[in-house]
Amino acid sequence: MTPKKLLALYGLKWNPFLPDVPNDALWSPPGWDHFFFRLENLVANGGYALVSGEPGLGKSKYLQLLSSRLGRLNDVIVGVMERPQSNLGDFYREMGDLFGVSLSPANRYGGFKALRERWLSHIQKTLYRPVLLIDEAQEMNAACLNEIRILGSADFDSRCLFTTVLSGDTRLPERFRSADLVALGSRIQVRAMLEPYEKDTLLDYLDFTLKEAGAPQLMTAGLRDALADHAAGNLRVLNSMAGELLIKAAQAEAPELDEKLFMEVFSRQQKPAKRRVK
Repeated sequence: MTPKKLLALYGLKWNPFLPDVPNDALWSPPGWDHFFFRLENLVANGGYALVSGEPGLGKSKYLQLLSSRLGRLNDVIVGVMERPQSNLGDFYREMGDLFGVSLSPANRYGGFKALRERWLSHIQKTLYRPVLLIDEAQEMNAACLNEIRILGSADFDSRCLFTTVLSGDTRLPERFRSADLVALGSRIQVRAMLEPYEKDTLLDYLDFTLKEAGAPQLMTAGLRDALADHAAGNLRVLNSMAGELLIKAAQAEAPELDEKLFMEVFSRQQKPAKRRVK
């Protein structure tokens, strides 16, 4: 079945269990509004923020929400780093692309000066700091992380020229305890530590995402409970199970997704294979 037929069968505007949900239909996790409020203040003054947690809890969606919300503010420039594992030369090349500065990796001092001049000019005109968002930041090498700290520091560290939001798994906060990165870790002012979600929060997520996708009636209440009970507090696990059920239901042209389908699909997967008798 093609994606268009699947959507038409259930009256969906998009598949709510895939990652490419539109920005204006993203679910806001608990505590998000407080985090964003603090980020808005950070954008005015510059500094560092950290989003961390186990895989599957929605860190990348946090940054997607943040990018979307910051993009609505006049005069705020948002750059999203796509290759955090780069060496120092490629790091400068990407920073130049993100902030509209022509840089030569062979002349890092020239790149250093050009970026800072670009940011200073922007601050003088708008009073806002440029924003750099880095997902999978646990993959960055220490030299690039420290370069970010030095790039943003001005007037003997009394001013920060841009705002950086680092997002990564549980290894990232641990890295900031090491001797080579403790100076950067001590400068992080805003933190969001994502934890596995409670059942009620997962149910709220399902209700919200199905409503936004145009099919609040897609799942029975019993199925929603079953998914929330078996997701281990993890949004990625929840979406993976729900996405598989959606495909199975569409193949059978079932009018809705229910707990009977859940048992058929997942109890069969959990049954151990029968051993052959030799």
